[in-house]
Amino acid sequence: MVHPGAGGPSSGPVLLSEVVVRPVFPDERRVWEDLLQRHHYLGFDGSIGESLRYVAEVGGRWLALLAWQGAALKCRARDQWIGWPPVLQYRRLAFIANNSRFLILPDVQAPNLASRILSLNLRRLSADWQAVHGHELLLAETFVDPQRFTGACYRAANWLVLGQSRGFAKTQQTYRRHDQPKWVLVYPLRRRARARLSDPHWQPRRDTMHPKTLTPKQLERVEDLLRELPDCRHPRGIRHRQRTVLAIALGAVICGAKSFVAVGEFAAALTQAQLRRVGARFNPHTQRHEPPTESTLRRVLQACDAAALDLLLGQWFFRQAAGADPVAVDGKTVRGARRADGSQVHLLSAFLHQQGVTIAQREVGAKTNEIPELRPLLEPLDLTGRVVTADALHTQKETARFLVEEKQADYVLLAKNNQPTLREDIAALDEDAFSPGVRNGE
Repeated sequence: MVHPGAGGPSSGPVLLSEVVVRPVFPDERRVWEDLLQRHHYLGFDGSIGESLRYVAEVGGRWLALLAWQGAALKCRARDQWIGWPPVLQYRRLAFIANNSRFLILPDVQAPNLASRILSLNLRRLSADWQAVHGHELLLAETFVDPQRFTGACYRAANWLVLGQSRGFAKTQQTYRRHDQPKWVLVYPLRRRARARLSDPHWQPRRDTMHPKTLTPKQLERVEDLLRELPDCRHPRGIRHRQRTVLAIALGAVICGAKSFVAVGEFAAALTQAQLRRVGARFNPHTQRHEPPTESTLRRVLQACDAAALDLLLGQWFFRQAAGADPVAVDGKTVRGARRADGSQVHLLSAFLHQQGVTIAQREVGAKTNEIPELRPLLEPLDLTGRVVTADALHTQKETARFLVEEKQADYVLLAKNNQPTLREDIAALDEDAFSPGVRNGE
């Protein structure tokens, strides 16, 4: 990767259609901070509250850096525009992000580049914030110093100018007057963002289903589960055990991570106690356990035997499930996933009815269908005494015999009009052939 200002070439034409805005990887943070500290007139001494860092690039060449952090605690122009009372203001500030830094790197010049980068960043900002911090964003804000800038790039990206600040800066617990008011600009990230922020009856959609972290003991249990999985990497040069890397990745997913970047953030935030319990590498020079980097997590996850891992986790989830929850079998086409030949990926999955937990899944080949995949899907599972449900596609004699005779399970399968003989046989059954309480023909 070429980092402008860090020894690589930075001149040359920039095609706006090729610009990509993405979060900074953990192993790029130091370079990102050094560039911002060196070239931004305010420098960079960290972010306040929840934060995200982005880089705009073309073909690996860095063009710009962006920093987002928690919203300003008080801003009269913004607060009057939203129209929220103080009691709501302090509860809803988390749904506003502040663009605290925006730097086009030296020697990078292209018409409309700044507004293009802002537009691309705003498209993904709320989703990235949800993945990392567990809640969406409704509004973006920024402050522009009129003595240095006109804010033209923000206006071109459809930001709203609300007025000027009062000329104060927050210093720890107090405010210091600097008499240099700045323009206040905002950008709604959702429809009716202003109305939602000021509505006392609006219920924010926070990701409350996932914990933010796991205890050391919980991480240790996840790591123990993965001991059975063979390491597919070459033994030379390995710094982190595969089961350690996978345990951290699984812990991150359990806590709501939905991207490699979020998994890397989760790993970097683990405590020494958590890293020790999960078997992380110990550095004798620093006397500390070191988490795997985002790039290591990415490589291991992409290289491991996904089918073996899926089978191992599915069986473990199945063992944890209490009672005799019925098992549903259903197939779905995976959105956005395609094979090398361009065909869509289709998965056949088995999951628990009441808990919604997937306990097994198999990819259905492009030249076959779900029917022959049901048997290998359910073969490893102990279905004794359970009820298995499936759609009409699986209403087959072989499937019924397999479930009853081999798996000692019951089944509920649909008989549609395209199977007239079967429907006639069902209609001809005596009432005694049905379970108590079920009427003939139903």
